[in-house]
Amino acid sequence: MPPAPDTATNDGLGLVWAAMTEATVPPLTLDVEHVSVRFGGLTALNDVSFSIASGEIVGLIGPNGAGKTTAFNVVCGFLAPTSGTVRFPALGRQNLKPAQLARAGVARTLQGVGLFDHLSVIENVMAGAQSRPGGGFLAGLLGLPASSRRERQMRDEALVMLDRLGVARFARSLPGSIPYGIAKKVAVARALMSQPTLMMLDEPASGLDEAELNDFAALISELKETMSVLLVEHNMDFVMPLVDRLVVLNFGQVIASGPPKVISHDEAVLAAYLGVDS
Repeated sequence: MPPAPDTATNDGLGLVWAAMTEATVPPLTLDVEHVSVRFGGLTALNDVSFSIASGEIVGLIGPNGAGKTTAFNVVCGFLAPTSGTVRFPALGRQNLKPAQLARAGVARTLQGVGLFDHLSVIENVMAGAQSRPGGGFLAGLLGLPASSRRERQMRDEALVMLDRLGVARFARSLPGSIPYGIAKKVAVARALMSQPTLMMLDEPASGLDEAELNDFAALISELKETMSVLLVEHNMDFVMPLVDRLVVLNFGQVIASGPPKVISHDEAVLAAYLGVDS
């Protein structure tokens, strides 16, 4: 971007430059501002700040006990911060609860797959649309009045989503009968059914073999075409080539933030996370 023109001598050019600058800066999907979390005398997070721009994949990493899960739970609305705010600028709202987040276009998967054991794979995926306006699928399952046309539409969409992830052949299976890697894809398909603007993935690489890791990396890369992604991960080989930016936590504090190539040579990160003396 060229230097700003002298707007005092050329107002027209100044307005054009301002518009160009605004166009080149993606809007923020998430803005975590000075968040601290304390449990009695224990400080789990201390003045943590980071943001995610539209269409950006951000990895939240750090050694065990660094505060990754706590930060994830705060953003998810599972845990209220002791101080600070979690803002969703496009919504003009902050510190939302899980149900509010789901309705606002924030989807998540957890470390486990968290599928409903008594529902088929396709029914699990259909349940992901419940937070959408007129979702109504769970009402149908409970025997409440619901539109059969709407249910057929959701079933068709769920099948398309399963096909997109390459697991449509398991549509009628129960979660307990499918491989773990397939179940993780089903969990992602269910989250995608809510049509999110921000997808949050907790340890997506855990329990997967090399082929499944490659499939998941390709899937996450595709997601950024339509949404932002925040992933909490400890598998550095998986996360490094995948993300646009890394936020590194240690002892509840952000010790580094930037592109993977920069973070991989950061002395504080090498010392705290990779066990290398600085």
